[in-house]
Parts: sequence; C-alpha cells; structure tokens
Amino acid sequence: MKQKTIDRIRKFTDDRDWDQFHSPANLAKSIVIEAAELLECFQWSEDEYDLQHIKEELADVLVYSQNLLDKLGLDADDIVNMKMSQNETKYPVEKAKGKSDKYNKL
Repeated sequence: MKQKTIDRIRKFTDDRDWDQFHSPANLAKSIVIEAAELLECFQWSEDEYDLQHIKEELADVLVYSQNLLDKLGLDADDIVNMKMSQNETKYPVEKAKGKSDKYNKL
C-alpha cells in the first residue's frame, strides 16, 4: 500500500479518536467480519457479482489490516515477504505447480 494511503488511514482513525477501540483482538475480529461480508458478495453466484460492493468490502479488510499492523508495530512488506519465503519452501514449484494440494500432501 502506498504511504499516502497508509497516512490517510491513520489520520482517519486519529481524527476520530478510535485507536482506543483498536485492540489487536478487536481488529482481528473486525477483519474476519469484513472478510465474511466480502464472501457474502459471492454467496449465490460465483460469476455474477457487484464489483463495487466487492471493492468496498475488500477495502474494509485492508483498512482493518493496516490498523492491526500499526497496533502491533508490524510492516506489511516484512511480514508478507516472511510468509512468501515460508510458502516457497512448503510449495516448491517442481512439486506444487498446477496442484491445489496442501503442502503435506505433495
């Protein structure tokens, strides 16, 4: 996410004094709730959906995720790259390419 966007999220929260409500547990719950609302966009059809609604729900997930990153003092690039390194080890191309099996089934 661009720094300008991150700063906008932080300002939004600060201007409303909402950090007091942003415990890690509350933010994690909010991420799950918003992710469920994102999934609801596909509830009755995988092919027919409202892209604007999807964008709104996905944005909510991202905003709460950034708030959780801030609360825990984490950097998105650092943790994503850490996880990608783990995934690359678990799912080597020569075993996983074209397959959806879990790493312990490859």
